[in-house]
Amino acid sequence: QVQLVESGGGLVQAGGSLKLSCAASGRTFSSYAMGWFRQAPGKEREFVAFISRSGGSTYYADFVKGRFTISRDNAKNTVYLQMNSLKPEDTAVYYCAAGELAGTTYGYNYWGQGTQVTVSS
Repeated sequence: QVQLVESGGGLVQAGGSLKLSCAASGRTFSSYAMGWFRQAPGKEREFVAFISRSGGSTYYADFVKGRFTISRDNAKNTVYLQMNSLKPEDTAVYYCAAGELAGTTYGYNYWGQGTQVTVSS
């Protein structure tokens, strides 16, 4: 199993930036593909970004392309989400997820507790 703990959320003005981190513990971090998801109040959870086990492949939801960047440091057992040009509609709880067989938007077995991101207009 792997345990995931997100951090880095907060309140930011529109146009600002935040960097989320997700620290993993447990089994070998590099065995897991990683993803970020988000859930806004009253809405379903949605996919944000994916990164492969090695970090060599990434994939993004259309609504974050060019603004968000996912990365990972396997030596530190951490995955990141750099969020730039934030918009009020980016307000949500952001979750990281892990899966040994995960592929972009599906196949995640482990989830963190989430971190709140609030973007003011």
